[in-house]
Amino acid sequence: MSVALKREGLLVNHKRAYRLMRKLGIQSTIRKKRKFFGRVGSSLFPNLLERDFSSMQPGRKLVTDITYLPVKSGFMYLSVIQDLHNNEIISHNMSNQNNLDLVFATLRALPRHEAKAILHSDQGFQYTHKTYADRLDEMNIRGSHSRKGNCLDNAVIESFFSHLKTEIFAAKNVLPAAEPKVLVEEYIRFYNAERFQKRLGQLSPVEYREKLAA
Repeated sequence: MSVALKREGLLVNHKRAYRLMRKLGIQSTIRKKRKFFGRVGSSLFPNLLERDFSSMQPGRKLVTDITYLPVKSGFMYLSVIQDLHNNEIISHNMSNQNNLDLVFATLRALPRHEAKAILHSDQGFQYTHKTYADRLDEMNIRGSHSRKGNCLDNAVIESFFSHLKTEIFAAKNVLPAAEPKVLVEEYIRFYNAERFQKRLGQLSPVEYREKLAA
């Protein structure tokens, strides 16, 4: 204010200007400063699958994704990892938040994978985050990304989500408020152990895995 008055030809000490402003109820409009925490670098992987969803060995080619499930309280998010060898869901986790913690919890629950296994996903913000790339490196897993906006590059897991939503929702628009996790857990158990697939010779994923291991 003192500078502004000076430019108008009035010499007013800054203390006097402050005192007069308080007396007259005059206050400057101050733009709030926003803290800058810096941007976290992102990591983009090449598409190592190139839509080749066949795998002769368990734990060699894995795919992952997140889908949302409408519930009466809002949304629940389901993260899964699927083995392309037999289409089995080998890890999954649910949360009411779609974030990195959900993805990392799913990785921690992964029971098995081959060294240098491929884990393919879309380019969602979780899967391009630098800490996600670091975690895969720690686990000796190679990351792979679909082309941007191309769901066909991850068609197998998209098919699983489609079956899950069609079969557990049936005529309902939302899941019951009580026990949505129980319904999903039961469906994944059914899908893995009982739901036969044409590609697997009309066997379920678990039956197919056990037949090959026998």
